[in-house]
Amino acid sequence: MSKNLTKRSEDYSKWYNELVVKADLAENSAVRGCMVIKPYGYAIWEKMQAELDKKFKETGHQNAYFPLFVPKSLFEAEEKNAEGFAKECAVVTHYRLKTDPDDASKLIVDPNAKLEEELIVRPTSEAIIWNTYKGWIQSYRDLPILINQWANVVRWEMRTRLFLRTAEFLWQEGHTAHETRAEAIAETEQMNNVYADFVENFMAIPVIKGRKTESERFAGAEDTYCIEALMQDGKALQAGTSHFLGQNFAKAFDVKFTSKEGKQDHVWATSWGVSTRLMGALIMTHSDDNGLVLPPSLAPIQVVIVPIYKGQEQLDQISNVVNTLVDELKSKGISVKFDNRDTYRPGAKFAQYELQGVPLRIAIGPKDLEKGTVELARRDTLTKQYVNKEEVVNTVASLLSEIQDSLHKKATSYRDAHTTEVSSFEEFKEVLETKAGFISAHWDGTIETEQKIKELTKATIRCIPFDQKEENGSCVYSGKPSKTRVLFAKAY
Repeated sequence: MSKNLTKRSEDYSKWYNELVVKADLAENSAVRGCMVIKPYGYAIWEKMQAELDKKFKETGHQNAYFPLFVPKSLFEAEEKNAEGFAKECAVVTHYRLKTDPDDASKLIVDPNAKLEEELIVRPTSEAIIWNTYKGWIQSYRDLPILINQWANVVRWEMRTRLFLRTAEFLWQEGHTAHETRAEAIAETEQMNNVYADFVENFMAIPVIKGRKTESERFAGAEDTYCIEALMQDGKALQAGTSHFLGQNFAKAFDVKFTSKEGKQDHVWATSWGVSTRLMGALIMTHSDDNGLVLPPSLAPIQVVIVPIYKGQEQLDQISNVVNTLVDELKSKGISVKFDNRDTYRPGAKFAQYELQGVPLRIAIGPKDLEKGTVELARRDTLTKQYVNKEEVVNTVASLLSEIQDSLHKKATSYRDAHTTEVSSFEEFKEVLETKAGFISAHWDGTIETEQKIKELTKATIRCIPFDQKEENGSCVYSGKPSKTRVLFAKAY
């Protein structure tokens, strides 16, 4: 694998695109705007999926699966949701092709195979799920319903980028139904916290928890909670959202239950999701000009062992030692690969695993066998040390934990250094152009001011942080009174 990556400082976007492809994570497909996730990239997604799935089940959720297609009439039932996604919808109108009478080598749409009702390829599943829930819910005894689905969705994006924005992407979407408003709000908060815990502790990415403004909410929601992260180029990335849907979808699909008091009421709802966009966040938060840097918690290979030898005899001697070491590491729950391919030189292997972000690399040759040591190299700091063979397993376990913490601290330091309080619009624009990052500023709470700032600067309100203290001030743009600061940034 050849690195030859564009430097981040020269062209961050180009660096990102090259890294995704050269590290063997994904590539563009024959379908415009869609990607092929390659085995190494999918292995990282599987680790994300496994950990999140565990967390969902620990909080009482079950997995189910709903159809890819949504009848147009159902999609239209909740007006705000339909309007919000209308421009991104792919629509199925026919169900059959036939041979072109003018050219037998080509197929055309059969005009006699038109669907009675057009089908929307799901951009999100609220409509089909809430239509289903209507048959599941009659009484308070049927509540709560706590369902998650792992699925693909289609949003016909015009400008795409691998992982960050594709026409089809993988995600999970939770859809829950509750007896009371308070229970639904508690669920919304809980799932936002689950996402924050996962991104902080497994992805080693610091996040800000907050609430979206009215104009940035999910279409059809009463309130949207989110976690926002900051990438190395100073742009924000929405890493997860959790929506309090109120009774909007229950009313649109007439989903009612009989309460303990015998009264009929509409249920209260939530939805929440994260997607393969998290892969983009992982890449852009930690990686460097040499390639990927993966936190050990999500690395498909935590340790790679590369033998350095001449001839089969030396390889056999090294292999005897390595095979024992591999067993010991695996017994500690550490994922390890012994790369004894004879088709690549050690230098080429070093370059490959550096590019692919393997946290630790062990090199062992004849001299190491004599000394009873191995060379241990860290991917995050690119530093090396020699370790006695008997201490390797404990040292590796300790270093993996240290690397995980170190990556989080480094990303947090960057985020904090690129979070700036401003008091004037001139200062706002200057920071945005020269420093970037999160800008903490007062806002008067109006959609008009929010839109004007976006129009003038391309910066949006990423969230109203939950931990933001009340503080009297003046709106950075209008000068009107404001009670709290919000976080602005340019974003992906």
